[in-house]
Amino acid sequence: MKILVSAGEASGDQYAARLVEVLKRRLDGAEFFGCAGPRLRAAGVRAVVDAEKLAVVGLVEVVAHLPRIYGEFRRLARAAEAERPALAILTDSPDFHLRLARKLHRLQIPVVYLIAPQAWAWRAWRVRAMRRVLTRLLCIFPFEEAFFRRHGIDAHYIGHPLAGAVAPSLGRAEFFRKHRLPAERPLIVALPGSRRGEAARHLPVLLQVVRQLNAWRAMSFVLAASATTGKPFFERLLAGSEIRVAEGETWNALAHADLALVASGTAAIEAALLETPMITFYRVHPASWFLGKRFLHVPFFNMVNVLAQRKLVPELIQNQYTADKLTAEARRLLEDPARLAAMRRELGEWRKTLAGSEQAMERAATLVEEVLRLEPAAVRS
Repeated sequence: MKILVSAGEASGDQYAARLVEVLKRRLDGAEFFGCAGPRLRAAGVRAVVDAEKLAVVGLVEVVAHLPRIYGEFRRLARAAEAERPALAILTDSPDFHLRLARKLHRLQIPVVYLIAPQAWAWRAWRVRAMRRVLTRLLCIFPFEEAFFRRHGIDAHYIGHPLAGAVAPSLGRAEFFRKHRLPAERPLIVALPGSRRGEAARHLPVLLQVVRQLNAWRAMSFVLAASATTGKPFFERLLAGSEIRVAEGETWNALAHADLALVASGTAAIEAALLETPMITFYRVHPASWFLGKRFLHVPFFNMVNVLAQRKLVPELIQNQYTADKLTAEARRLLEDPARLAAMRRELGEWRKTLAGSEQAMERAATLVEEVLRLEPAAVRS
C-alpha cells in the first residue's frame, strides 16, 4: 500500500512525521512518498518534492516563486497519478494543498487533510472547495470541528499534537552551560519564523532590539532556528552580533527564557505551552497586508490570543513591528517581575484549553484507517 504525504513548512513537517510514525506501526508494509521536509524524510517518506522549496508566505511574496512552486506541484501531481496511492495526507499550506486536493479528487484518491486551514479566521470561501475535495478534515483546535461541520465537511477534532508533548530536554543550568550563557543575565529568545523569507524579513528589527536592550541592561540572546531554516542561514546574517544560534533546541530555549520574541505561528503555541512570557510579531509585504487584512474575520493575529479571546500576549503586527515598539514592550515586561509572573500564570490556565490531547496522532491514525476502509463510492461522494 502506498500513501502520499505532503507538508510544506516546518510545523506541518513535524506533525505529518509523527502521524507517519504511528501509521508505520499500524499499517504493515505501507510505503510513504510525497512532499517532505527533514522530519518526514527522517520518518522514511520518499521525497518527490523537498518541502523547503515551498516555504513561502504572503500573497505578494509568493508571486516571484510561482514558476518554481508550480513546477513542484506538477512533479507531485504526476507522481500521484503514476503511483496511485491508496490515500493522501495533506498537511497545512492550504494555497498549495487545496489545489493538489482538487487534482487528487479527480483521480479518485481520498484526501485526509491534517491541520485545518483557518477558514474561520480569513478567506472563508475556502470551505466550498474543501467540502468538494476533502474526504476527511482533522482539526487541532477545539472549536474548529463544529465550524467545519456546519459547512458540510467531515471534520474531526483530534487535539493539538503539541499539547502534552512540548517539554525541555535540558535543565536551565545545563542549557546555560552548553551555550556558554552567564547564569546571572536574563535570557531573551528570538524566533523570527520557520521560513527563510519571513525570518529574513523580521531579523533587521530584532537586531536593533538586541542592541537597544543590551544598551539598557546586559542580557543573553539566543535565536532558535527551525530545521527547515537551519543554523548556517542565521549565522551568516547574524555575523558580529551578540545573538547565539541554536538549532533543534526550540523547546529548551523557550523553557528557560525570561522572555521570548516570537513570530506569530506555531512557535507562539509552543511558548504558551511552556508558559513562557512572550511578545508576538509579524510582518508581510505591504501589498500582502493591504489585500489580506480585508479577509480577516478575527480580532487577533496569533492563536494564543484567538483561543483566549483576549490579548493575553502583546501583538506587534505589520507597521506596529518596529524596533522602538518591540524594545519598549520588552522593557515593560522585564522591569515588572509581577507582570511576567502574571503572564506565566495566565498561560498556565490557557494551556488547559489544549489539555488532554497527548494522543492526537493516535486519533488521527485511527481516522486515516477508517478512510482506507471506505468503499470507493463513499470516497467519491
